[in-house]
Amino acid sequence: MSDLFDRIDPAAAGAAAPRPLADRLRPHALSEVVGQEKVLSPEGPLGAMLASGSLSSLILWGPPGVGKTTIARLLADATDLAFVQVSAIFTGVPELRKVFEAAKLRRRQGRGTLLFVDEIHRFNKAQQDGFLPHMEDGTIVLVGATTENPSFELNSALLSRAQVIVLDRLTPAHLERLAQRAERDLGRALPLRPEARDALIGMADGDGRALLNLVEQVAAWKVAAPLDTEALANRLMRRAAKYDKSGDEHYNLISALHKSVRGSDPDAALYWLARMLEGGEDPRYLARRITRMAVEDIGLADPQAQTVCLHAWEIYERLGSPEGELALAQALVYLALAPKSNAGYMAYKGARDIARRTGSEPPPKHILNAPTRLMKDQGFGAGYAYDHDAEDAFSGQNYFPDGIKRPVLYQPVERGYERELKKRLDWFAKLRTERNR
Repeated sequence: MSDLFDRIDPAAAGAAAPRPLADRLRPHALSEVVGQEKVLSPEGPLGAMLASGSLSSLILWGPPGVGKTTIARLLADATDLAFVQVSAIFTGVPELRKVFEAAKLRRRQGRGTLLFVDEIHRFNKAQQDGFLPHMEDGTIVLVGATTENPSFELNSALLSRAQVIVLDRLTPAHLERLAQRAERDLGRALPLRPEARDALIGMADGDGRALLNLVEQVAAWKVAAPLDTEALANRLMRRAAKYDKSGDEHYNLISALHKSVRGSDPDAALYWLARMLEGGEDPRYLARRITRMAVEDIGLADPQAQTVCLHAWEIYERLGSPEGELALAQALVYLALAPKSNAGYMAYKGARDIARRTGSEPPPKHILNAPTRLMKDQGFGAGYAYDHDAEDAFSGQNYFPDGIKRPVLYQPVERGYERELKKRLDWFAKLRTERNR
């Protein structure tokens, strides 16, 4: 699978054949790779490996168009390893067997093999396990590339034998450097005004390959004067944002949305909501998660928050998209500005924990019903105090199993409506102490 930074021998491809701009600008040395100085510098993990003359198996994790294939190829060059590339999309077990046999033969002849596996996360568990013996005996140095979180997509056995290297999304400054390289290769500046140039870089969305493809299109236009942003937008479609509704980006963005609400930042919450909607996320999924935020992070500090979320969800179901999405946005703003409390959430988790540890303890007999003579004879219901008959309608009896020391699970905060609940809780605690002396 070709990459922005792959090196291809022009003679092999045909000296007279036209070469796309992205192909012409592929780096010939690791020092030419843009945007990954953190891992390639002498202090970085790959720089340190090369300095020591020892290259271990790697997993390169990063978004598209940041140079994963290039780095793998240049690492092979720097360590004098044969470079072999396969894609998990198109390669099966028979093809892998041939690759391993060729690597064994190459090793007997005195040369090692760097096996680059693109989209390695697409291999199943058995296929991933197939790499292990060849990594362990030194037949191959495995370099896998993935856009998905290796913690979720790769076997622990494979991860234990390979170092994960995180490659960063290219920043606008990095993309500008690539654009300048392209202009030097073309021998002319792009026919764009400064604001349109910024818009072009924004369209690439951190993907160097995408930027060079866009630059090549723009450079081919014959225009009398530099184009402004509107003219550029009319000629080029904005590149769709990277978003996989079932992948890592999905979980990253919903985490950002939830934490923005918890952090009482309505502007950030709206931004992440918009990012997910623009990426094609199901608004019903968002409605469910927004309601969950109300339950977990606002709780009884503002009981109305849950009602607001449910009404917004109902409005979306009646209006549909895009009109109904505004109701979700407004519910999100309400949550972000609501008083926060996770006291109910923590109390529930604490109760579940105690229940798991004491799940067989029976209720105390005095709060059990006794509909039969036998049950009465066994003491069921004996000594039960009917709270409505007590002063303040509160008996202060124990309702936990006899073998459990009374825990304190619900601890309301001094915010919002829970301030009132705390007063009530403290009052009942005082009465309970007095009536159980």
